Amino acid sequence: MIRRPVAWIVAVVLFAEAFGVALLNWIMANVVDGQNMSLAGLDPDAMVMSSKVGAVVFGLYFALCGLVALLVALRDRQPAGLGRILLISVAVVHGLLAAVAWALIGRPQFVFMVVMLALIVLLLVTYDAQPQPQPQPQPTPPADPQGTDGPGDSEAAEEPKDAQEAAGSPLTPPPAPTTP
Repeated sequence: MIRRPVAWIVAVVLFAEAFGVALLNWIMANVVDGQNMSLAGLDPDAMVMSSKVGAVVFGLYFALCGLVALLVALRDRQPAGLGRILLISVAVVHGLLAAVAWALIGRPQFVFMVVMLALIVLLLVTYDAQPQPQPQPQPTPPADPQGTDGPGDSEAAEEPKDAQEAAGSPLTPPPAPTTP
């Protein structure tokens, strides 16, 4: 019930973050290129190229995580496999960014990152399980009190009776109880 709106919010914000992170890294690369700046003797061209590659990689990463959240919203099913791993990793990234935001940027950015972390974790742990249909027990035929079905067909009656008994017993024995 709550997972679908949370998934929509997470998807929209992750797409916005993908665009914002990519734009911020690209602008930083252009500033470094325009100023011909160097950091601790690093080549400015290497810094520009790495910042642009980072812009593309992190933008695609956040966009892929947003796509997983969008698929959760559309399908109304819990993410599985690689999608779940991506959402867990983006939750960890938001936790780390929240710590950095608290130390370097300020409280509003910290609150934003913590709220995003909470929404992603909420998306991962909420699961509205539909009730599973219970298997209906098979009706058993009434037992013949005399042990035979009728005169003359005792040979034919034995085989289906044995098949019914074999169908009722498991092929493998139940597991033995273990102690913790």
